[in-house]
Amino acid sequence: MSLYENLSSGKLFFLTGPCVAESEELCMTIAEELAVLSQRHNTTIVFKASYIKANRTSASSFRGPGIDGGLDILRKVKERFGLPIVTDIHNADEARAAADVADILQIPAFLCRQSDLLEAAGATGRIVNIKKGQFMAPEDMKYSLGKTCAQNMLTERGTFFGYHRLVVDFAGIHAMTGLGVPVIFDATHSVQQPGGGGGCSSGNRDLALPLARAALCQGVNGLFFEVHPDPEKALCDGPNSLYLKDFVGAFPKLLELFEFLK
Repeated sequence: MSLYENLSSGKLFFLTGPCVAESEELCMTIAEELAVLSQRHNTTIVFKASYIKANRTSASSFRGPGIDGGLDILRKVKERFGLPIVTDIHNADEARAAADVADILQIPAFLCRQSDLLEAAGATGRIVNIKKGQFMAPEDMKYSLGKTCAQNMLTERGTFFGYHRLVVDFAGIHAMTGLGVPVIFDATHSVQQPGGGGGCSSGNRDLALPLARAALCQGVNGLFFEVHPDPEKALCDGPNSLYLKDFVGAFPKLLELFEFLK
């Protein structure tokens, strides 16, 4: 069974990892925990980390190790733990190099309409996960899907609701599940407060798990969480990232809820 067939099979799956590949040591620490969870619960966990962040509030914000160093870290995670990999790409020139390592290429929300980027991602033959723009109508994501000619997924990550504020449109999740591709709920970016941290984004991680449970009730196929052993010291998206130990603790309960709802 291919990875896409697995993700489309009706079982809950997860895209999980740190916001950015801060270091090889950090990624290995998190990946080891995730690999154990995946095996223990026979559940697909795709390791997520960005090699560079293109969209930061301030020029002084940490962006990551860059494409060469970041992809090298992700390659080592894949080889050591056998986890599939998902990472963001930001322009068409990055697609081929990222596809050499990643099983899933992720299109950031602000770039979900960029035709050249979507076409380049699709041309690699990898799965393409398109994050719905905070400004996009859910049903209009069908036009982004049509640009990749690929095996696609869609991710909900909140909708703009005034300055520094996102809300989750659960009716929108329902609309996207009707587009014929797996739909993922990004629990930790949905509780982000964009630009609300005085030169960086803030957030409220306490809301991530309640919203994830609500999204399961709306029929999502997968859940996305950014996790970190110590989010207070994370170099990127710490306020909205879950403590790794809290994610590990909640994991079986999320699976139980998913099975109950089925």
